[in-house]
Amino acid sequence: MAPIIGRQDGRVAWYRRQWGPMRLGGSILITGAGGSIGSALAKKIAQSDARRLILLDNAEHELHEIELGLDAINRCALHTAVVGDICDAALLAELFDEYRPDIVYHAAAFKHVPMMERNALAAIRNNVLGTLALARAASQHDIAQLVMISTDKAVNPTSAMGVSKRIAELVLLRWNSASAQMKALRLGNVLGSRGSVVPLFVEQISGGGPVTVTHPDVQRYFVTLHEAVDAILAAGNQNGGGIFVSKPAEAIKIVDLARQMIRDAGFVAKTEIPIVFTQLRPGDKLAEEMFFADESVEPTGDDKLRRVRGPQIAVEQFDAEIAALAESVEHRDLVGLVDTLVRIVPQYEPSKMVCSETKPLARTASK
Repeated sequence: MAPIIGRQDGRVAWYRRQWGPMRLGGSILITGAGGSIGSALAKKIAQSDARRLILLDNAEHELHEIELGLDAINRCALHTAVVGDICDAALLAELFDEYRPDIVYHAAAFKHVPMMERNALAAIRNNVLGTLALARAASQHDIAQLVMISTDKAVNPTSAMGVSKRIAELVLLRWNSASAQMKALRLGNVLGSRGSVVPLFVEQISGGGPVTVTHPDVQRYFVTLHEAVDAILAAGNQNGGGIFVSKPAEAIKIVDLARQMIRDAGFVAKTEIPIVFTQLRPGDKLAEEMFFADESVEPTGDDKLRRVRGPQIAVEQFDAEIAALAESVEHRDLVGLVDTLVRIVPQYEPSKMVCSETKPLARTASK
């Protein structure tokens, strides 16, 4: 793999060919650094030629854990842990002024679908407005690269989390420029990450079952944590901004995964360890998708990635809609929020849970 940031003259020349002039003594900022992907990225980058890592997260315990993990790595890059919120524009400006990062890996996100259905305002604030604050700050400071981890749930979304990540993609396209290249990488489910089905199934199997699956036909794309990190770094090495998709394997039925894990644990499915079907949760889909119907796909020269191109954004209209979103979040107006989400992403189908939660607000507003 090509170096992330080079210290030697040859590597500096490589960097300039790829991304233009770099600031010597530069650094790398990772948001959501305490999460599964953020911490795996930090450990990988810390062993490269990075000069300094800035680790940003609002979860103190997780941030402390990754800091301890980096301390244990021989010849680790310098690292600074910062407890903070990506929606805090003043904090971002302070970090960019002090450390002048050349690359930002944006892994901070609220990602749990059912929880975000019950907390749609929080999902939009963190995933959309946080990404907006980061993109603006990166643009104002001419940060060479910003790479955000997106999700297949952003395509034809049926959840608040999914639509928030789709709009975050559009935010990056809006602020992309030659001096600050904004990229989003869509990933499938990351095996073993916090909140994924694998740790849940392990816990259920070790407890004697049952193993719970939402629906016999539900299927997902999966990628390992190692594959995810490699794809993220590969996206950072691509010239130009835009949306990228990691090349997924075939979609896997969740029930087949459960049966395989039961067998691997030495049990027999249905008899020794029962599988119980619950039901699709609010915001869930039977199958995820990687592309919108109006998107085209191009090769990148890297087998890990494909570039996605879609319709151009009408900047003035988009900025007005984002301002409306921000106002809805500030005033906790869920009715106005959902209306704006549908205008920005017409493919979004709000779940019954989100729609039902808007009704009391609508009645209150009408009085």
